[in-house]
Amino acid sequence: MALFEYFPNYVWNLSVAIAVESGGQIGEIVDMCKPLLEAAANGEDAGTLRFSEEWVKKADTLISLADEDEARGRAFSAGTKLERAALYLLSAERMQGHGNPGRVETFAKAQDAFKRAMVLGNTGIERVEIPYEGSTFPALYHRAPGEGPRPVVIYCNGLDSSKELLYWSRLHQHLARRGISALLVDQPGTGEALRLKNLPATPYSERWATPALEWLLTQDDVDPARIGMTGISLGGHYAPRAVAYEPRFAAGAVWGANHNWAEVQQKRLRREGENPVPHYWSHVMWVFGATDMDDFHTKTADMHLNGSMERIKVPFLVTHGERDRQIGLEYAHQSFDQLTNSPRRELKIFTDREGGVEHVGADNMSFGRDYIADWFADTLGGRTGG
Repeated sequence: MALFEYFPNYVWNLSVAIAVESGGQIGEIVDMCKPLLEAAANGEDAGTLRFSEEWVKKADTLISLADEDEARGRAFSAGTKLERAALYLLSAERMQGHGNPGRVETFAKAQDAFKRAMVLGNTGIERVEIPYEGSTFPALYHRAPGEGPRPVVIYCNGLDSSKELLYWSRLHQHLARRGISALLVDQPGTGEALRLKNLPATPYSERWATPALEWLLTQDDVDPARIGMTGISLGGHYAPRAVAYEPRFAAGAVWGANHNWAEVQQKRLRREGENPVPHYWSHVMWVFGATDMDDFHTKTADMHLNGSMERIKVPFLVTHGERDRQIGLEYAHQSFDQLTNSPRRELKIFTDREGGVEHVGADNMSFGRDYIADWFADTLGGRTGG
């Protein structure tokens, strides 16, 4: 299994692969990418404004077509088109450096398209606000069908994702099929929490994971003894950290280990491994609210799990792609090896035999999605068939 590599640099190809795996139509993606080949040859940072122009143009067309559907009472068709429009807009926005022209407007248009899509598509997604240190951060709540209190999983972002990209990973749908609800969070440092509320990231994820858990405890459909936590990419730091320091979590899992992200930054300074987004250093300083590189490294010095994994006393799953070009496979082994007090620890490495070998399954998300959903069903008391 290999990443779909249309461009001559990894960062642009990653954005395309994420869009494909998130439900983009390949014909539309080719239309957007074909005019960008020359710009991509100039490197991952150059040409990102051109990238945005092409992807926004396609999204605008889809929004116009959705408006026509809605005018004819065809809400489901309109919702489908608006979902893809939001995906393309967020892909365009994600590629821009902090402060780049049009980034704020593109994000706002994406949010509007996504909110409309959720309503018109009758998706069952409920938007909620989680109280946090004098502010709030948004989340999407998806209630699994069925009667009585049910298990639920909090699902958090990585460095540069958003609750919408979590939605498009479809993990919440696979959990719901197994009888498990899901809360998809834009935690501090990501999505709306960063862009609209200026809430920076923190290494100490229990600060926001505990309020998310406590919000769930107010819901009649939640079984308080069966709340799990998972995260994707840099969520491979946030989820284990939260489970380690919040004893009310019943289980945890990571979609991509991220045992020592502080060390990864030193490797990236040496140009070892691939970056996830263009304009990388500007992006991470923005995420952590840092004034300069020294401040960034100070604020992220504790972005590691040494001394934390041993605190986890519930079942925990570590997954990783065998050929992850961003976060080395050794970090999955480090996280697993330090789960010395988990009563049920598991390490799953995705190989070429199945797929999902790239970072968080950018080449094929289906195997990670199924494996994590099945593992939570086995652990929290869901169902895996029938």
